[in-house]
Amino acid sequence: MICILGAELIFLQKRNSDMDKVNKTNAARLLDRAKVQYELIPYKVDPDNLAADHVAEELGEDINCVFKTLVLHGDKAGYFVCVVPGNCEVDLKKAAKAAGAKKADLIPMKELLGLTGYIRGGCSPVGMKKPFPTFFHETALDFPFIYVSAGQRGLQFKVEPNALIGYVGAKVADIVKSETHGEEE
Repeated sequence: MICILGAELIFLQKRNSDMDKVNKTNAARLLDRAKVQYELIPYKVDPDNLAADHVAEELGEDINCVFKTLVLHGDKAGYFVCVVPGNCEVDLKKAAKAAGAKKADLIPMKELLGLTGYIRGGCSPVGMKKPFPTFFHETALDFPFIYVSAGQRGLQFKVEPNALIGYVGAKVADIVKSETHGEEE
């Protein structure tokens, strides 16, 4: 029993020391420069499961406060960003309306890196190659803090939503599909 306890202690010490060695991302440096307070929270990446529910599970957090960053293209608005709860699906009509477009679609995955500088599972609303109009789903304001990607897989920002929304110059809107009777809108 002492050996097991000792092994667990060594494992915990190694895990904590690994977490202490988290390298700051460019997105984190931008928040530092703007004096936006945040925590960098590492988590174990599963390359076969980059879904937000996996991230929430790894963080031990409510999926409703773990947000994913999606990039869309609107017919009149050009590119724009939607930041939505991990368990929600962006409503393309609502997102287009928020961005001043009639129609919008998610960009093809192959365009993400070239357009934003980020890869799938590591796309942050902070520090994209160019600033795009950004829209956070209104529920972000329901939490004292939210989680969003810090710009690489395996690393999340824990940040106060108003501070992040203000920094990126985002607007808050209802941009997710309603959970009404499973009907198409």
